[in-house]
Amino acid sequence: MNVYIIIVLVLVAVIGFAASYTFLFNIGEITVSGESDMYSAEQIVDASGIHEGDNLLRLDTEKSEQKILDELLYVETAEVNRDFPSSLEIKVTRCIPSFNVNIGSKTLLISKQGKILAINSFITDGLPVFYGYKPAEKEPGDYIYSEDEFKNDAFTALITSLAKLDDTSAGISNINLVDEHNIIINYRNGMVFKMGNWNDAEYKLNMAATVMNDPAVNGKKGFLTMIGSNQCSFRTTDEPVEVPGNIDPPKKKKKTDENGEPVEESEPSVESNPDQEERFSDYNSQNDEEREGYFNFEEEGGEEGEGTEQTTNEQGYVLDENGGYYDADGFYHDQWGYYYDSYGNYYDPYGNLVAGVWDENSYDNSNDQGW
Repeated sequence: MNVYIIIVLVLVAVIGFAASYTFLFNIGEITVSGESDMYSAEQIVDASGIHEGDNLLRLDTEKSEQKILDELLYVETAEVNRDFPSSLEIKVTRCIPSFNVNIGSKTLLISKQGKILAINSFITDGLPVFYGYKPAEKEPGDYIYSEDEFKNDAFTALITSLAKLDDTSAGISNINLVDEHNIIINYRNGMVFKMGNWNDAEYKLNMAATVMNDPAVNGKKGFLTMIGSNQCSFRTTDEPVEVPGNIDPPKKKKKTDENGEPVEESEPSVESNPDQEERFSDYNSQNDEEREGYFNFEEEGGEEGEGTEQTTNEQGYVLDENGGYYDADGFYHDQWGYYYDSYGNYYDPYGNLVAGVWDENSYDNSNDQGW
């Protein structure tokens, strides 16, 4: 009797399994949703390779999604979902041309997620242009990437951040990735942003936008430079901004031809011409009295009764015009976090002694930038 019961159960399971993959759960209805102004619902269904009567259980949804992306150039994402017992939904989003990528004499037009939409002999107006990326894939329909891992990481971080900051990216003219550790962003308003590397790209782009909208800077032209992790310097000249303890990234090897001769890369420089700084100064002199300095992004506040707001750091100490402050013990901290005690000893931001007052190489702070 036990053997008989087992045989019956096995037969029922086999019949049920066979029925499920033959005439049960067959597709009777296919719906298409999402946004696509380039293709009809019939074209999207045809591209998926799915037909009414196909079995839902035997369907490879990932393969169908990839078919849609491969065959329909202006579809950014495709999602195929089963709706048992007999329905199927295909959801798509359209590609939005968002960036230009320079590849010598031609330009790639790409979407927000990096899908190549066209190879043009011109630059699409109104969209930022990337220089120095050197993509490996250049065919429409492919997703752009570079064999240089660092450039690829920098590019991905930037387009992801810019896709979230439409208002910011709309004001960008071009992005220089020749050195991905020293990214340079040129804005259409004449501002040049020396962003540094791609870490915290979204935060840095927001910071640059905040400085440009500051009443002391708004309407002027010049250079923005990242100072540390939460400060941005505005200057009308392109003089180097020195930071104590700053470590420069390793220098990249220059490319050479087959004879070993250096090859000059035709990438845009930071300045449009040698007179840029003079033009910035002339332009800014037409505005209100020039104010330059460092901008940090902590809460602002002032002493009760004062007519003007004072900038404070996260500890609540009032910052001076150089971005430095005096703590409760009377020690002066500069804008990079270095400080001196009452004996003249010089410490780094982590409390490590950099130079003691009795050291042979003692740090003389009497000439330190007026502090």
